[in-house]
Amino acid sequence: MRLDHATSLLLIVDLQAGLLPVIDGGEQAIEEAAWLAGLARTLEVPVWLTEQYPAGLGAVDSRLLAAAPQARRWEKVHFDAHQEPPFARALAELGRKQVVICGSEAHICVLQTALGLLAADYRVYWLAEATVSRRHEEARLARERLMAAGGVVISADMAAYEWLERCDDERFKAAHRDFLRPRAARALRF
Repeated sequence: MRLDHATSLLLIVDLQAGLLPVIDGGEQAIEEAAWLAGLARTLEVPVWLTEQYPAGLGAVDSRLLAAAPQARRWEKVHFDAHQEPPFARALAELGRKQVVICGSEAHICVLQTALGLLAADYRVYWLAEATVSRRHEEARLARERLMAAGGVVISADMAAYEWLERCDDERFKAAHRDFLRPRAARALRF
């Protein structure tokens, strides 16, 4: 159940500029997802971003693109990104079986993608403070459903420290300098 940076992927689902103004907790979700995406880049964990109907909902929020300029972007029409054949093929070819997932809306695209990944034998880790919906209650129900299906709920700090594994190497020192130490303490609402 422990995350390993060598077998993980960070998947950020539909945190799009046109949708964020109506999302409960959207700003925190962007902040947490961008923070973890920046750390993922340092640790060579691939970051993928999806966009649901970007012509209507806008592109992925620019803060995510700035945090993860190397991220692979996927446009999709299915609510479950794994139902998009190019996405499913590329994920299988990548060979990373642990998917840390977050985004919006929790009860639609994030949940359906997570359930699709679980059905395809991926291990799914739901990033609690960065997985949001228009209504907090819908995000809570989605999280409960994912756990009942076999997914695991985690925080960004859990992912970060499991990916880092130890405190006595250069990866930790770089992460501590660039991500861990500057991160301001704040109350998280899941």
